[in-house]
Amino acid sequence: MRVLGVDPGLTRCGLGVVDGQVGRQLQLIDVDVVRTGPDAHVALRLCRMAAAMEEWLDTHSPDLVAVERVFAQHNVKTVMGTAQVSGLALVAAARRGIPVALHTPSEVKAAVTGNGRADKAQVASMVTRLLKLSTRPSPADAADALALAICAVWRGAASQRLEDALAKASGGSR
Repeated sequence: MRVLGVDPGLTRCGLGVVDGQVGRQLQLIDVDVVRTGPDAHVALRLCRMAAAMEEWLDTHSPDLVAVERVFAQHNVKTVMGTAQVSGLALVAAARRGIPVALHTPSEVKAAVTGNGRADKAQVASMVTRLLKLSTRPSPADAADALALAICAVWRGAASQRLEDALAKASGGSR
């Protein structure tokens, strides 16, 4: 399964693509951080982010897009930008018929490190180890995008097994 992880942000948006299956070595395909200047008009910044996401979807043809679920923060301006960029990822994937998985930061941290309260350094360290990278992905947005993709690979397999079991159970009761 190929997953595009999106760590949404209006100033920095992490994008990371991972191939993998549960029980097999994960493989890094690509990672980058798209940046926009804080002084540019928000509409232009969103256009830049949308274009980057479209390009990544076209280039990498993921089976799934994993996006960090927007959560309440103290800084409303930051939440608004994050939500807007998250919406761009959802729309771009939906236009292509690509399923989307939304994961909270604590779900991603728990999946990757075993601790839902892990700090950014722990997440980056585990991403580095899991993908057998020689250096840590940098900045943190890049590591977070890869962590989202890894989480989706692992949780997606579990979700699929659950769906298969439910379908089998409902088919057997007819």
